[in-house]
Amino acid sequence: MTKRLLLVFAIAGLAVASAKTYSVTLSLPAVLGDMQLAPGDYKVEVVDQKAIITNGKMHGEAPVKVETADMKYNSTTVRLSNDGGKMHVQEIHIGGSTTKLVFSE
Repeated sequence: MTKRLLLVFAIAGLAVASAKTYSVTLSLPAVLGDMQLAPGDYKVEVVDQKAIITNGKMHGEAPVKVETADMKYNSTTVRLSNDGGKMHVQEIHIGGSTTKLVFSE
């Protein structure tokens, strides 16, 4: 029984360890997937190929692809595109790393 319990905790620990969490600040209103994001601070947790975006009680998900850039990003930046007067999140570059989160719509 003890071995089984340890195995369950080990698997749960690996699942949690595989999730990466990043902090992002939006200065403009933007759209990500089907979510309308107001300016403010957000937590982005990447699990498998899904980004879970939270800000207080606001919670949403969007498909994401994690890519590696050639060089480290100096700061965390959000790349937006203007589509019909609405800003859409295209990429998030994670400061201090070579990680790039790419969102497709």
